Amino acid sequence: MHQAPGASPPRGTLHGGAPVPGWGPPNLGTWGEGCARGGPWTLSHRSPVGADGSGSPQGIFPASLIHLKGAVVERRGAEESLVPAEMPMVQEITTTLREWATIWKQLYVTERYRQVKHMMHELMERRSQLLSGTLPKDELLQLKKEVTSKIDYGNKILALDLVVRDENENILDPDRTSVISLFQAHKKAAQTITQRIQEETVSRPQQSELGCSARLLALPSHSLYLCVRNFVCNIGEEAQLFMALYDPAEQRMISENYVIRWASTGVPQDIELLNNLKVIFTDLGSKDLKREKLFLVCQIIRVGRMDLRETYSRKLSTGLRRPFGISVMDITDITKGKSESDEDKQHFIPPALGTAPTPSLPPSGFWVSLKMLWGDLSQVRKDHPHLVDRSTVVARKLGYPEVIMPGDVRNDIYLTLVQGEFDKGNKKTQKNVEVTVCVCDEAGSVVPNVIYHGAGDKPVSEYRSVVYYQQRHQRWMETVKIAVPIEDVHKTHLRFTFRHRSSSDSKDKSERIFSMAFVKLMRPDGTTLRDGEHDLLLYKVLADRKLEDASSYLNLPSTRNVSEPKILPGSSFRVSGGTSGISVSARDSFQISTLVCSTKLTQNVNLLGLLKWRSKPSLLSGNLQKLMNVDGGEVIKFLQDTLDALFSIMMENADTDVYDTLVFDALVFIVGLIADRKFQHFNAVLEAYIRQHFSATLAYKKLVSVLTLYVERVSQGEPCEPLVRTLKALEYVFKFVVRSRRLFLIIPSVLLVCFLPGPSRAGEVPVLSMKPCASPSALTECREMLLHTAVPILQELIEKGEEEDACIELLSNILEVLYKAQKVKPIFSAGSYYLSTLSPQSHYVACMTAILSQMDTDHYSSYIRAFPSRPDLMDFLMETFILFKDLIGKTVYPSDWMVMNMVQNREFLRAINHFAATLTETFLQHSSFELQLWNNYFHLAVAFLTQDSLQLENFSQAKRTSILAKYGDMRATIGAAIRDMWYNLGHRKIEFIPAMVGPILEMTLVPELELRKSTIPIFFDMMLCEYQLTESFSRFEDEILRKLDSEVEGGRGDEQYKQLFESILLSCCQRHPDLAKPGENFVALVTGLLERLLDYRAVMNDENKTYSMSCTVNLLNFYKEIDRQAMYIRYLYKLKDLHVSYENYTEGAYTLLLHARLLKVWTHRGGCGAARQRQLKEALYNQIINYFDQGKMWEEAIHICKELAEQYESEIFDYEMLSDILREAKFYEKILKVLRPSPDYFAVGYYGQGFPPFLRNKVFIYRGKEYERREDFEMRLLSPFPNAEKLKSTSPPGQDITASPGQYIQCFTVQPVEEAKVQFKGKSIPEQITNFYKANHVQSFSYSRPFMKGPKDPDNEFATMWIERTTFTTAYPLPGILRWFAVTSTATTIISPLENAIETMMKTNEKILSEINRHQNDPSLPVNPLSMLLNGIVDPAVMGGFAKYETAFFQESYLQEHPEDQGNIEKLKDLIAWQTPLLAEGIRIHGRKVTEDLRPFHERMEQCFVQLRAKVESQYGVREMVSAGTGAGHRCGATRDKPPRVRGGHGRSRAGAQGPREEGSSGWLRAPSQAPRALRSPLRTGEADDPAPWPGDRTGTGSAALGTGKCCGGEQPWATPSARAPRCCWPLPTPAPFLRTLLLPEHPWPGSAGARNLRAWRGRPLPVAVRGLRPGPALLPAHTPWLRPQRGGCPGLQARPTHP
Repeated sequence: MHQAPGASPPRGTLHGGAPVPGWGPPNLGTWGEGCARGGPWTLSHRSPVGADGSGSPQGIFPASLIHLKGAVVERRGAEESLVPAEMPMVQEITTTLREWATIWKQLYVTERYRQVKHMMHELMERRSQLLSGTLPKDELLQLKKEVTSKIDYGNKILALDLVVRDENENILDPDRTSVISLFQAHKKAAQTITQRIQEETVSRPQQSELGCSARLLALPSHSLYLCVRNFVCNIGEEAQLFMALYDPAEQRMISENYVIRWASTGVPQDIELLNNLKVIFTDLGSKDLKREKLFLVCQIIRVGRMDLRETYSRKLSTGLRRPFGISVMDITDITKGKSESDEDKQHFIPPALGTAPTPSLPPSGFWVSLKMLWGDLSQVRKDHPHLVDRSTVVARKLGYPEVIMPGDVRNDIYLTLVQGEFDKGNKKTQKNVEVTVCVCDEAGSVVPNVIYHGAGDKPVSEYRSVVYYQQRHQRWMETVKIAVPIEDVHKTHLRFTFRHRSSSDSKDKSERIFSMAFVKLMRPDGTTLRDGEHDLLLYKVLADRKLEDASSYLNLPSTRNVSEPKILPGSSFRVSGGTSGISVSARDSFQISTLVCSTKLTQNVNLLGLLKWRSKPSLLSGNLQKLMNVDGGEVIKFLQDTLDALFSIMMENADTDVYDTLVFDALVFIVGLIADRKFQHFNAVLEAYIRQHFSATLAYKKLVSVLTLYVERVSQGEPCEPLVRTLKALEYVFKFVVRSRRLFLIIPSVLLVCFLPGPSRAGEVPVLSMKPCASPSALTECREMLLHTAVPILQELIEKGEEEDACIELLSNILEVLYKAQKVKPIFSAGSYYLSTLSPQSHYVACMTAILSQMDTDHYSSYIRAFPSRPDLMDFLMETFILFKDLIGKTVYPSDWMVMNMVQNREFLRAINHFAATLTETFLQHSSFELQLWNNYFHLAVAFLTQDSLQLENFSQAKRTSILAKYGDMRATIGAAIRDMWYNLGHRKIEFIPAMVGPILEMTLVPELELRKSTIPIFFDMMLCEYQLTESFSRFEDEILRKLDSEVEGGRGDEQYKQLFESILLSCCQRHPDLAKPGENFVALVTGLLERLLDYRAVMNDENKTYSMSCTVNLLNFYKEIDRQAMYIRYLYKLKDLHVSYENYTEGAYTLLLHARLLKVWTHRGGCGAARQRQLKEALYNQIINYFDQGKMWEEAIHICKELAEQYESEIFDYEMLSDILREAKFYEKILKVLRPSPDYFAVGYYGQGFPPFLRNKVFIYRGKEYERREDFEMRLLSPFPNAEKLKSTSPPGQDITASPGQYIQCFTVQPVEEAKVQFKGKSIPEQITNFYKANHVQSFSYSRPFMKGPKDPDNEFATMWIERTTFTTAYPLPGILRWFAVTSTATTIISPLENAIETMMKTNEKILSEINRHQNDPSLPVNPLSMLLNGIVDPAVMGGFAKYETAFFQESYLQEHPEDQGNIEKLKDLIAWQTPLLAEGIRIHGRKVTEDLRPFHERMEQCFVQLRAKVESQYGVREMVSAGTGAGHRCGATRDKPPRVRGGHGRSRAGAQGPREEGSSGWLRAPSQAPRALRSPLRTGEADDPAPWPGDRTGTGSAALGTGKCCGGEQPWATPSARAPRCCWPLPTPAPFLRTLLLPEHPWPGSAGARNLRAWRGRPLPVAVRGLRPGPALLPAHTPWLRPQRGGCPGLQARPTHP
């Protein structure tokens, strides 16, 4: 809680402390009282003031949990702002964490989640450290840098704004910082962050358990971080711990030693190092990480007595360095990334000791942590500041890193004491030899503090080796570093002295140096000591001779010559030329090893000669040639010095070309080395040298001249071998040339001559030339004189595009100095057009913004007055408006440069307002009005207002608050200016209509309430202006409708805008009677369009495009209603694309067909326009045909083909195209042969207020996809609405559902209701044709719901089962331009149980017939479905069969109660009677196809059928079909001269004995290719169209529907045996009504009458008309009843019914 002195009182009190009435302490009952006794509690209010005038605090929060933070009140009143009194960095961390936390939660499923989490934890830790206030100043600054680095990096990867800071890591205040400084800070910060991200990409280890990848291993530099957590060992004396990296394959250390001096007390001698023993082994290359094995070796050297077993009872010598133990750890897996590398994981390294460990003591050893770090030392320090800080010791590699960057200076000489062998002389035992090493100068004086035991240790003047006890052959392998200044190396040498050490202190003091050796660091030729082992000569030293006199031995040889003969042990000899008293000891030997790691000292004579060419200029040519023979590795080590030497030679010999070719060749040689794969890492080094260190300004001349010379030689046919090498190195040669030329031209020559006495480096001119101006005492006249000289030159160079970098730098420095000098006069009187000549580059724009920021009102006024004429001023304003608009649209700066963008916008806004005043004053009058200038102003102002960087609602709350506090909402300012400028136009407004409608609309759509309220009335003003002139506002209306579509689709506009638009414009229109009615219509039109557009946009980006299609259709219908054809076509194609993307090809075809119908009729007249329309329509038709083909709507494709064929044949006579179209006859074949599953239809209701308006409380009929189950459809339906609840009932919901705020979806299957097709009347049509119309071109759909009415009969539910049939009518037929349409009307009918029974019997008979025909046509079909169907009827064990109907309807009691049902009862009886011959034929087919396994089942079925047939024929008469035989004696009660008879009554049917021919005959009518839908939908679910199952059907299914048919030109009811009707309408000897077929007169009978007719037509399709049902295909089989034409009436089948 922040509480500041003088701040507003807390909630619950008024100013002054008076309590708010009604705000009292909360009553928490006994719980509150009990808690209150526990201690002080507080809530942000006080109790009523007591008698003493004070209020006691009361509340529910424990005071111990409330922390009052200091704060400062910045503003009072309604906008009071409290700023915490914390350091700014803490506040920034807090704000950053809050902003990151919001984004972090959204990153849970991304890779950034863990990274951001880690950074947030680190920021919280750093915040705690900052709040602690215990950090010293330098550590605080370092911590702030680390924090800001992390914040900036995190902001970048999270796409947040860039924060710019000063050198103290404080956020820059744009009000107190110049624009140029602000821009440069942005640029620097962006470069830093980009560089870090790139480095992270390259060098950051993979965040996996196994660590780094091969790519990271290939980096040129790596480091190993080591932290010694603890060392436990019972030594009893001081110790020295040496830790280094060791390669067992090469048997040598590869790194410096890290030295820890350990006290005898078990802690470091420097107690400050406790828990801070850290070292980083650097310069490890990829080759080091690829070593087969790599060990961490820890040597333990104790410092004290000779033998630990000796007691202190006698005086012992101390300070001896004695070996104690060693620890070794294999770190190969860690360096290669195969095992975990973590600074928090500890590894234990046990030591191998020279003495046995004491059992009672804890285990000895090291506890260390290891971590591989990627990159060089500077990179590691940047990436891991918490690991590698100033206290971390750096141990370098014994050797060069793989890459030596320019500027990396190193001069280390590593000396290793290898081994020695010493004779015991006159002693009884071997000597305990100690070697002492020191560095001496030429006089023999010891150079102090140049020897290092290792990294982390202080330098010493001499080094004492380890003492081994009584060993003749001693092997030390101790390495020290010699760090002699470069200038002293040539005059120094190493001196080694040898001394015997005794365990007794008295004897030890008496021991003298018995031998010495030396070696010079510099060889006579100027090169350093060779790397490798050196066998030194040991010289006996007389006891009385002092070694300080180096002259006594420096002239002697220091190393043993390999060719010298070996001298016998025990002998010695005098050295010629040596001083008396010194002789070589041949019995002793001593070897050392040296390694020089220096970037300044070379061991190569040829290279040295080049580097020191000035000492011997006469040898320069030879040295340049010898450079080619120097080892490449040696040259690479001294790359910078070598290149500097080469270019120095070139520059210092500028007046001659003697050395040009040699230097050029040497340069090519070096570049060729770097191109070698071995040194490929040095490419970056060479690039850095060219960019940062190369300074030869005239080198380009000589390089180009040599290159030209080589090319000319080749062009003349002369051999030129160097040219081949040059071409390989050409890239870098030209880089040197370009850099040299740029350095030469970095400063504009004019300024060099004018202001500087001599040449200067880049960047110095602006500073030097502006120094007088920057001085407070500088005269304004001097500054103006300088600017008058500089600005025209700058302008000229900028216009020409020359020396842009130098010009920008100079211009920036001028503006920076002017900012600091606080300008007093206009600075652009010399260059009127300067503002408009700047190109849109970020640095130029920053300069322009800086100029604008330094111009006040007087400057603007003076600047405007400076134009000599009005046209000049108009041109300037015109160009400035265009420039500003271009800069705003192009977003010169990156989007995350928020501060820079806002500063630019602030200055642009100020300039625009100044120029707007000029516009009003100078260019508004009638004679001076400039339409284009005003138009440019309006477009600029709207572009400024609508730019992304000002849309505050898109920003986070923190960013929005920050912008409002610093800059305010600039949109309101510019919006008010636009409104005022519009009203200033007066009668000129009409000239901007309709051009300005779009920009003004774009402005009003900005989601800022006050801006909308102030600018929407402009629309009414536009309407009024146009209405007063033309008495309509049609142009305005057309434009706003057109623009509104694109703007809303682009994301602008919302429900609030629609309401504001409607209310504001309606109120404006109502105040003008002439505009009241048309204005109201216009508002209704726009709001209607807005509503549809908003609906469309809301679902436009959904994954499920179903509702996008609906909204698209709503829009195109809207545009069709208001006759906006262009927009209508635009949305047609959007709808088509949606359909095609979802493979809804049928709907896509219908959509394109709408466009095709808009085009003019086919014609070859009318010119080019008509030809184009014909071509477009033809292309559309071809595409539509293709889509219909893909959607299997071949009937529709045929219609289009016919229309095209008519045009090709009769209009344009294009027979080639006609032939292509006629090939579409394949569609007819597809109709008959390709399987087309009929789609299911579903009724879907969307109930509840939670749905969008276009769905809310509406019912739609959906067309399902092929083979789509209802469950799959429902899942697809519910996916866009995961919160919707599915209604289980199929009844319409009540008010509680429709008015609820939730979402409820109702879904059930409906059946299409086919409309009668006139073209099929009385024709025999194949079922493949008719099936298409059963499920297509349907607009009505039915749903049947069974219910019980009256007293329920438990034994017979069919007697009381009624059917409620609901018929839904859609707005358009299906299929159409959508797969669904809204239901426009519903009708409900009630079907009685008897009618239900009739329908069920009809469907059952049709189903039997369908199965029979299927098996007749395809004998290979499985018999199982037929078995189930027949058995369910003849043996109705479950449902009771049609006996239930007899019980329910054929009783006298029923007839008495329902005498009106007499006709329907007879109809039901007739259907039952006609079922018998169908069953007979089905059983016959079943018997022929049944297997032996099912033979008993078939016999059982036959027995049941015999009983059933006997019963039916006895009660309802015999129905038989008499077939006309075509073979010998094959007859069924008919002769050739006598037509078949249908005998009724109690006669016997012969159908069971003689049926249709078994082979080669396709008797009966062919069944539909697919069973009716009702057969596949269970009745009990309440979704099937079947009113009830067939009583004997065990599957519980039925089929078909009841209807009437047209015959003899009239409507006839279903015929019964007793009905009197034309013979064509009598019941046929097949199941009524499906087989009542008529041969129509328009189909002539082929051939003569009789059998010849049958022979001609047997097996051919005949047109049929099925009375009362959908048309279905039929084949005339061999046993089909005789057909003969009838004269004077409808031809029909001759049938003679007999009555029972």
